[in-house]
Amino acid sequence: MKNLLLTKGFFPESLLRPTVNYILQTQLPNGCIPWFTGGKADPWDHIEAAMGLTIGGELAAARRAYQWLAQEQLEDGSWWANYLGDEAVDKHHRETNFIAYIATGIWHYYLVTEDLNVLREFFPSVKKAIEFVLRYQAPTGEIYWAVAEDGSAKKDALVTASSSIYKSLECAILIAQTLGKEFADWFKAYQHLGNTLRHHPECFDRTWEPKTRFSMDWFYPILTGIAQGKSAQQRIDSKWHTFVEPNIGCRCVSDEPWVTVAESCELTLALLAAGEHAKAVSLFSWLFQFMDADGGYWTGYNFRDDVIWPREKTTWTTGAILLAADALTEHTGAARLFIQSALIAKSAVDDTDQSLHAKTEH
Repeated sequence: MKNLLLTKGFFPESLLRPTVNYILQTQLPNGCIPWFTGGKADPWDHIEAAMGLTIGGELAAARRAYQWLAQEQLEDGSWWANYLGDEAVDKHHRETNFIAYIATGIWHYYLVTEDLNVLREFFPSVKKAIEFVLRYQAPTGEIYWAVAEDGSAKKDALVTASSSIYKSLECAILIAQTLGKEFADWFKAYQHLGNTLRHHPECFDRTWEPKTRFSMDWFYPILTGIAQGKSAQQRIDSKWHTFVEPNIGCRCVSDEPWVTVAESCELTLALLAAGEHAKAVSLFSWLFQFMDADGGYWTGYNFRDDVIWPREKTTWTTGAILLAADALTEHTGAARLFIQSALIAKSAVDDTDQSLHAKTEH
């Protein structure tokens, strides 16, 4: 099967059951979800795979995944960049967008299950993670991309990473609001970050080459709610032919003949957020050619050489497939998480505005 057109109300459960099982079978007994059997795990990709388990109805396994995170969380609220089994294997830095992403995963779980007990159980971990990340917000609003082992900031910022944090802040605020917790400082930080992402590109990529050759820099501001409406559609149009290979998928970078399934799934979500439904359906339909017999999805494909590369099926790629399928079919209560912002700021562009206006959309 090379193409599958998905529509609202028709989640391909039997087709994607092996895909859910692929994540489930890769998950370790302690709850950790490595990239593949015998591979490393990192907090962000672990959460992406856990969200796939939630969509697939494997709620106990998803909860174990979040419990593993809570158990591994450092006292300061962070996680190391990579883990192997029960051990951290990279203690050189901690990536802020990895750390904030727990809020997205926990809010996603709640949207699917409406289980308040889960919000209560994991709010302490979410709170510690968000407060750690916000310690590294620059005075100009961007979030420094990483923290060294000694706690010092690596003082530059990435559009993609800060956009991801922006979405995680939204989810953290919604969790706090649902539980009746204080979130005023988080909201101010959220507004400030949004303002910087929208209006101050000079705050990013200051010490390295701009990351504009990466497709994520193009669509992540749409996926996470920074660009909406007409500006989102214009952003899609501006680089559609640069990054999208017809009948194959979305390139990872503009100058290499390599499409990746995860980026293609995330672009599918961004297209839905931008109101480009037909493009989203079409793009996602191309990805089923990369499904293996065991339900896993190959990470990428070199279309110049006609080879799968690398020869690995990552659980986070599989999680992204399930997130996109859910969004296209509106299968769960979390289907619109990445399609629309559930926060309404009185002033989205004025970070000096101290008033708070937030609402939850269920």
